[in-house]
Amino acid sequence: MTATPRFISLYTLTVAAGLSFALIAPTGSHAGQRVAKGTESRPDALYHNYCSVCHGDRGDGRSRAQNALNPPPRDFTNAGELTREAMVTIITHGKPGTAMVGWQTQLSAAEIESVTDYIRKTFMIVALDPKLQRGKSLYAQNCIACHGPRGQGSDQPIGGSLPARNLASPQARAELTRERMISSVTIGRPGTAMAGFGSRLPATDIEAVVDYVRAALMVPQTEISGTDAHAGRRADSRTPAPAAAKVTQTGAQQPMPNGLKGDAVAGGRFYMANCATCHGAKGDGKGPRAYFINPKPRIFTDPAFTSSFNRPAIFAATSVGRLGTEMPAWNKVLSDQQIANVTEFVFQSFVLPGQKQGKTK
Repeated sequence: MTATPRFISLYTLTVAAGLSFALIAPTGSHAGQRVAKGTESRPDALYHNYCSVCHGDRGDGRSRAQNALNPPPRDFTNAGELTREAMVTIITHGKPGTAMVGWQTQLSAAEIESVTDYIRKTFMIVALDPKLQRGKSLYAQNCIACHGPRGQGSDQPIGGSLPARNLASPQARAELTRERMISSVTIGRPGTAMAGFGSRLPATDIEAVVDYVRAALMVPQTEISGTDAHAGRRADSRTPAPAAAKVTQTGAQQPMPNGLKGDAVAGGRFYMANCATCHGAKGDGKGPRAYFINPKPRIFTDPAFTSSFNRPAIFAATSVGRLGTEMPAWNKVLSDQQIANVTEFVFQSFVLPGQKQGKTK
C-alpha cells in the first residue's frame, strides 16, 4: 500500500541490485490519536493516497516503485486467488518478506475494508469472474494484435484501412455501448480493418470479450490528485509566509498559529518515522524514497526555503499538503499540536540554521 494523508514513508524497500533500504515503519506513538473528521475518506482516494505509488493507478503493479521492490508489488488484476479476508488481514498486519507493511496504525478497520472492496471491485473484477477471464483469453487471441494489450489501438493504418480504435479513450467510453460493440465484433465495421467474428466465435464468446474490454480496458484514468485528502481543494494557492520573506530576527520568531508551542523532540521522533524517508534525515531531500518521487520532495536545507519559510508557513504547508505532489494533508491524521511539534523540529533543525548561515554571508 502507499500513502497520503498518512503517507507512504512506511515501507521496507528492497532494491533489485541487492541494496536494502530499511524504511522506518510507524512507531505507534501516534496510534489512536487520529483526528475525528466526521466522515471517512472515499475508497478511491484511499487507494490513490496509500496504494497507487506501488501497486499502480490501475492496480497492475506497474508503478514508479515496481523496479525498486523485491518481490515486486502485487498485480491485483491477476490475483483471483486472494480472498477478501486475506486481503483485509494483509492490509491490516502487512506481509512478511515483502515491502507490504501493516496499516492498522494509519487506517481504521472500516477504511481498510473500504479500500479492500474498492480494489476487488475495480481491479480484481476480471480475475474473480470466469466469464471475464474467458474474455481476456479471447482478446489475447483475436484482438490484441491490433488494439494492443491495454486497448490503446494503433497510430498507423492497418491493411490500408483506418488505424485500430483506441478503446481506452474517453471518446470510446462515451460512444461505444455494449450493444454497439457486440454488433461490431459480430459483423465488423465497414471501411475499417475490423472484421466480423460472428462466423468464428459463438455469441457467448463475443459477449465475453466485449464485457472484458468494457470492464478491464475501457476504464477512466485515475486522476485523483489528493483532492479528497486536501480538504476538497482543487487548486493550491501560494503558502503565505509573512515576515519570512526576509531573514530577520522578527521573521525567525514568528509564533506558531493559534498560540501553539511546538515540542521539537516529539516532532523529531515523528519526522524520522514518517517524513525522513522522503525529505531525508538531514532535510536534504535525499530520503530513500526520493529517487522515484516526481516532483521531488522539498529540500529543507535549500537557501530558497530557509529564507522564505517560518513557523506559520511550515505549519500551513504541513497541514494542507500540496496538490500535484506526494505531500499529504497531515491535518487528516494529526492534531494541531502534533503538526506544531513537527513544524518546530523542521524549523529548529533546518530552517533556523540556514537563516543564521545566510546572515553571516
